[in-house]
Amino acid sequence: MPAIVIVGAQWGDEGKGKATDLLGSRVDYVVKPNGGNNAGHTVVVGGEKFELKLLPAGILSPNATPVIGNGVVVNLEALFEEIDGLEVRGADTSKLRISANAHLVAPYHQTMDKVTERFLGKRAIGTTGRGIGPTYMDKVGRLGIRVQDIFDESILRQKIEGALRQKNELLVKLYNRRDITVDEIADYFLSFVDRLRPMVVDSTILLNDALDRGEVVLMEGGQATYLDVDHGTYPFVTSSNPTAGGASVGSGIGPTRINRSVGIIKAYTTRVGAGPFPTELFDDWGEFLQKTGGEFGVNTGRPRRCGWYDAVMARYAARINGFTDFFLTKLDVLTGIEEIPVCVAYDIDGVRHDQMPMTQTEFHHAKPIFENFPGWTEDITGARTLEELPENARNYVLALEKMSGAQFSAIGVGPGRDQVVQVHDLIK
Repeated sequence: MPAIVIVGAQWGDEGKGKATDLLGSRVDYVVKPNGGNNAGHTVVVGGEKFELKLLPAGILSPNATPVIGNGVVVNLEALFEEIDGLEVRGADTSKLRISANAHLVAPYHQTMDKVTERFLGKRAIGTTGRGIGPTYMDKVGRLGIRVQDIFDESILRQKIEGALRQKNELLVKLYNRRDITVDEIADYFLSFVDRLRPMVVDSTILLNDALDRGEVVLMEGGQATYLDVDHGTYPFVTSSNPTAGGASVGSGIGPTRINRSVGIIKAYTTRVGAGPFPTELFDDWGEFLQKTGGEFGVNTGRPRRCGWYDAVMARYAARINGFTDFFLTKLDVLTGIEEIPVCVAYDIDGVRHDQMPMTQTEFHHAKPIFENFPGWTEDITGARTLEELPENARNYVLALEKMSGAQFSAIGVGPGRDQVVQVHDLIK
């Protein structure tokens, strides 16, 4: 049976949680392979809206075991706040498993995140301030603290001391903040030991054994392709690899075991934070997409920047991730627009580019070349097949599919978990 990867094909917030939740009843394990509590999902179940930050969306699927993979950075305080919030609402979180190799977000990571963003001034990246970047920096710099470390107090204190030797120099001498003691960080982590211990596993054994038994493993990437530290719009990116290749690394599932790579993409485009955005709208249509689509960050509440669908970006994402399928979301948001522009290429200094330009400078100066498609006014939220969509909506979808680099296998036509047009099976 397959390992399936779900990846955001834009700048995040495409509706990955909806896709994961849709498949959740048919998979055995749902894995979060990267990111932290900076990567939120909104899932609507039975008319109730659940906002998930650190937990995999599969936590709401009764048949699936949710797993936080080794590539995730875990804020334990945020983790248990999220678990408690779900349990109060009747959700069962008892099957959650966490990789022993996942790295932990320490309070000093959050402090460093905030002070460095302020220090950057106009060059700030627009992070969430949750310490994700500094935690990944420590991971790569071999100063990180992993989940397994808090079960050995001696090792834990040694690692904290090594990390603080550098952090305190920066905090005190550069940022004029107080120093942080080993005791306060050790006490913070040790307070979670008893509750965390039953959840911790060797996730690579757990997941590969499941595949050996013929079970289905779904990997849901946090953030998205254009936030990938290697393949995204650097430096306005996250600190991990939220692409299909990163899902393999962050879960411990080898690439030869991945059968499907599914790109989640909106029927328009949004972005949170700073950085270039060729199709961004600054007029009433941008405000329309923002309000009608509820485009506000799950984690931060920040309004998302909005623009028209960008087929150049879609083609690049399909290539980088080897997409076998796209899941198009939020088609219903476009209902009522008389004519819908789609970016089919870029004009860069008078030269047409049908593919992503090579350099940051070129992308920053890219101007969209639009093709317009007739809109529709009919309510599409009840459609469950392509044939049930109005002709113009169907033609819009088919046109996007032709120019985006992979087949459109599912189409979201409303916020509910069942409001999906299924074209091809995403598992078989």
